[in-house]
Formats: sequence, structure tokens, C-alpha cells
Amino acid sequence: MSTNLTQKLSKFNDVEEYRELHWEGTFEDYLDVVRQDPNVIRTAYQRVYDMVLSYGSEEYIDNKKKIVRYNFFADPNHNGKDAIYGLDIPLMRLVNVFKSAAHEYGTEKRIILLHGPVGSSKSTIAKLIKAGLEEYSRTNDGRLFTFAWKMPEHLLELTGGTEILPDPMNEDPLKLIPLEWRADALAELELENVRYDTRVRGDLNPASRFIFNELMKHYDGDWSKVMSHVVVRRLIFSEKDRVGIGTFQPKDEKNQDSTELTGDINYRKIAIYGSDSDPRAFNFDGEFCVANRGVIEFVEILKLDVAFLYDLLGATQERKIKPKKFPQTDIDEVIIGHTNEPEYRKLLGNEYMEALRDRTVKIDIPYITKYQQEVRVYKKDFNADTVKKHIAPHTIEMASMWAVLTRLEEPKKHDLTLLQKLKLYDGRTITGYTQDSVKELRKEVEREGLHGISPRYIQDKISNALVSDKTEASINPFIVLNELEGGLKNHSLIANEDERNRYRELLAVVKQEYEDVVKNEVQHAISADEDAIAKLCANYIDNIKAYTQKERVRNKYTGQNEEPDERLMRSIEEKIDIPDSRKDDFRREIMNYIGALAIDGKQFTYQMNERLRKALELKLFEDQKDTIKLTSLVSNVIDRETQEQINIVKQRMIRNYGYNEESATDVLNFVASIFARGDSVSD
Repeated sequence: MSTNLTQKLSKFNDVEEYRELHWEGTFEDYLDVVRQDPNVIRTAYQRVYDMVLSYGSEEYIDNKKKIVRYNFFADPNHNGKDAIYGLDIPLMRLVNVFKSAAHEYGTEKRIILLHGPVGSSKSTIAKLIKAGLEEYSRTNDGRLFTFAWKMPEHLLELTGGTEILPDPMNEDPLKLIPLEWRADALAELELENVRYDTRVRGDLNPASRFIFNELMKHYDGDWSKVMSHVVVRRLIFSEKDRVGIGTFQPKDEKNQDSTELTGDINYRKIAIYGSDSDPRAFNFDGEFCVANRGVIEFVEILKLDVAFLYDLLGATQERKIKPKKFPQTDIDEVIIGHTNEPEYRKLLGNEYMEALRDRTVKIDIPYITKYQQEVRVYKKDFNADTVKKHIAPHTIEMASMWAVLTRLEEPKKHDLTLLQKLKLYDGRTITGYTQDSVKELRKEVEREGLHGISPRYIQDKISNALVSDKTEASINPFIVLNELEGGLKNHSLIANEDERNRYRELLAVVKQEYEDVVKNEVQHAISADEDAIAKLCANYIDNIKAYTQKERVRNKYTGQNEEPDERLMRSIEEKIDIPDSRKDDFRREIMNYIGALAIDGKQFTYQMNERLRKALELKLFEDQKDTIKLTSLVSNVIDRETQEQINIVKQRMIRNYGYNEESATDVLNFVASIFARGDSVSD
């Protein structure tokens, strides 16, 4: 039985793929590979840049500026699990650094420093690049190769008795061609379809150079015989196996030294080789060695001890590291670090860090300042597939709105509110402001997006709301907003009471916005009777037709011809703020439009004029609001007919806006309390 199960499971095993990924060949075979595809000898930066481009990109215009959105950062291979939203401009700047480094314009000799507030996706960006490079190395376009030394029995002493000794830093096999005639050798290959300059830079690491030199002595300088001991292998990056992907994180200063970056002496092997300066007695397993030809991430890079920074300086500008008791060794890797605002300010204030600042390319990774992009962040984690409780409409939207408001700087224009600024940033239109205005608003701020509430805080409070027992089947915006407000008291990142009070005031702004939104939804749900709107529209059209043509209207009930119903017409027009002085123009505009449609053989409907449609819906809502007696929900005295009408409205809320039974009831109760409050005020 177990054999049958093994056979069934073996269908998932792609043997051909395994053989391709674990390809081995001679040095001559590798030269053939290079001749067919010269891109296998790309530098680390070239490979990272091509990896990002391999996912494609799209261009769009934002504030009259061309923006490139790179699909790679949407994490398509993992269904957007680590997708980055709303940071297209910072990511475009990052990719431009990769591009410059790929063409060796200077940025390949720099540390890429991702700088921004906590929770702004710095670590996620580094994680995406590392994972992307792993997967890219498994593709045909991203393949690369390294080598191992294969020794016969009479030469095993060179490798300490090991028959197969892999190169400890996964060097490119072409480094086995001596520097003196490497350029001529590459020219001999007559490489074509090359994306970049195909020079192979640097020399072998001390361990492989030692074996190479010893073999050259053994064969009296016959390089071709030395190459017969070389086995070329496909190189697959793996962070778990510490191949081509390195990660360094500061720890306790007392238990950490720079050998973690450059490797350390293997004291057990000193007894075998007799010297601690023999490269065979050294472990080239520091993070710089491990990450050679790939990428190394420095977590909170500015928290490193000064001793580590010396190694970092050499690794950037000279692209060399200095292992203990060995000469400088060439490396080829992308160095990415990330840090937060306080650590960066400390760097700026430390005059001893000038050399590091000078070798750093800073990429600001701010918080998202576009409301709809912030919504996408939370909906990735909190959606119908991941959460059992129903999340009422606008719950995540209101939390996102508050988060973005805390990150925006107050507009300097006196007639523009912070909420209006948020809507302008989101692409909405506001009277008196255009997209050029957005460009001006962006220019007048200095640190927008570098302060405010972290997405992690929002995620934590949504999680708290989901597990609370305040509702059985759903959560709504007020539950989440109350969680957000309750957490401000103990929020460790809020600097002072003034900032805390500002955040509370912004919560009040969001609550008012939510009140307006749900009032509008309930109004639409109540006035969603299309037949009733169509009848009201027909009545209005009959009256304005008679008015504009100075005729009388036939009363359907009495059969008498009467004057146009001015009261009806104005009750509709006032809903969209048409003053008495402009009523004639509006009525003629409608009649002219109807006449133009008639000439084309078309019939007018209320949906064709947005302003008229809105006016009719508001009029119908006003007429039906009292009939439905929504305010009776507050007093809990509901007759059967009213209950039936309220159920109809509730079903429309469920069907048209995504509520469930509980959340629809909550919203209707809330809006009913607003109307009741309004009635008492007017009384």
C-alpha cells in the first residue's frame, strides 16, 4: 500500500526540472553556455534589475507626471501576499538606482538605504527582492553558474582529503581565467546579444586561488590541465541554505564581531594545515561571503557597531572585503539596508559617519498618502476569504481614511480642509481645485508621509474588533474607530498629548464623514423605487413642458386643465440648489435636451441627466421618509406596514451595498437616530 502511495506522490516530482537545476559540466561546457547566452555572467545588480523588469511594468500619468509601476512589487508569484501598494514613486526611484548600477554609472558602489517610519514596507521590499532573486535564479533567463574543484587521489592533500570542494564564495567560473589575458579570452568567444558590458571583474577568493596556484605548479603552468579539475554547476540562490542571499541583523554587542560578515578561522583545521593563514583553514561563511553574486540585507543598518561599518565601507566603494589574515577579496553583491527616522537623524548628527553617508543612496519609503491604496493594504488581510465575521461596508475604508489623515500635513490654503486634501490626493475633484493644485500641495510639504499612524496599529485594532464580543456576526466602522481611539492612550509611538489630541480630532472628522456616507446610502435605498422615480420624473416633465410653452396641465384625477404645479417643480429643483432666478434656464435646458433626443428618435429617461436624477431621488426620499417612518425605529413602535417597508429598504442595503442582516439593521438604526435628532432640533 505504501508503495502505491509513493508512486501517486511521485507524480509531483519534476525530474527534468531537478536535472536542469542541478546541471553539471566541464569548463568547456560552460564556455559553450556563455557563448550561447552571455547574460549568465551578469553582475548582481544587472541580475536584480533584469529580475524586476522580467515581471513587466505599466505607465500612467499622475499629476501630469509619468509614473512607472513595476509589476514585480505586486508579488504576483504569491497572489499578492507581500504586495506593496501606493508607493509607486519611491519604488520607481529604487529601480532607477538598480538601472544605474546595472550600467555601472556609480551606484553599484553604494549602499541602498531604505529610510522611512516604522511599518512603511521597508523590510517587505527587501524581502521581495531576496525572494524574487531566489526564484529568478531558477528560471532560464536568470540562471547563473559556479564551480567546484574535483581532485584525483594523488592530489587530495590540496583539498584536505575532500574529493569535491565547492568554491566557498560561489564565484563565476570565468574568474578562473587569469586577469592578464581575461579580456582577450572573452573577445575570443565572440559573444553576441549581450545586454551589458561583459567584463568579469575581480580575482578568485583566497581558497580557490590557493588551489588554482598549487595546480598550476603541479602542471608546470599548463592552464588547460588545471581546468580539467573544474566542475561547473548551476547556482540556485537560497536564503535558507545561505546561498547568494545574506541577512545581517544587529544583536548583543558583547557577543558579536565583524567576523560574522567576513568569515572566521576554523581552528580545528589549523592542526591539519599547520597555519592559521592557510586559506583552507578559514571558513568563508560570513554574510558578505554567503551573499556573493546575490544580495545582502542589513536589518536596521544604522544600529551596527562602528567596527562593522569599516567592513561595510570597503564592501561598497571598493567592492572588497578583508577576511582575517587574508588580503582584500573581491565581492559582487547588492547591499540593501533599512532604517527608521530616529536612527537616520543620529547618523546625520554623527560627524564620524561622514564616509558612510557619502557612500549611501537614500530612498525614502514613506507611509501611503493615497486613501484607496491604504484600503488595499488592509483588504489583503481582512476579507471574506480570511475572516469569518462579516465586515460591514466602509469599516476598513474609515480606518484607512483616519490612518492617511494622520500622515498628511495641514494645507496652507485656508479654504481647503485636510479631508478635502485627502480626497484630492485620491484623484477626486473638488470645486476650485484641479490636478495642478495637487502638484502644488505636494510641493509645499516637507515630511508628509514620514510621520503618522503605522499600518500595523490599524491592523492590530481591526483584529481586536474581530475577536471582540460586541457583535455576533459582524463588525462596523464605529467598533473599529472606537478601538482606534481607545488604543491612543497607551500608544508608545505618540510623542506628546498635543499629537494624541490631534489624532482624536481626526477620528471625529472620520466619524462625521461616515455619517454622511451612510445617510446617503440609506437615502438611495429608500428612494431606489425606479417606478416611483419614473412617475415623479414624468410628472415633473409634464409640468416644465407646460411651463416653458405657457400651456396648462391636464389633471389625471379631475380631468381639469390646471396651471403648472410650481410648488412641485421647485421642491425638486431646490434639492440640487437651483435658485429661483435660475429655474427658467434649468427647465429650458431639460426641454431642449429632450427635443434633441426626439429628433434622433430617442426617448428621455431620468438617468440621462445626473443632476435631475439626484434631485428626483432626494425628493422621493423626502416624500417617503415620513411614510416609512424610519424614526419609529428609535421609539421601537413599529406597525406592520412600516416594518414591511423597512424590510424592503434593508434588503436593498444588503443587495446593493454589501451589508448583512445585522449590519444593515445597525445602519438603519444609526441613520434613524440621526433623523430623530434632526427632527428634535428642528422642533
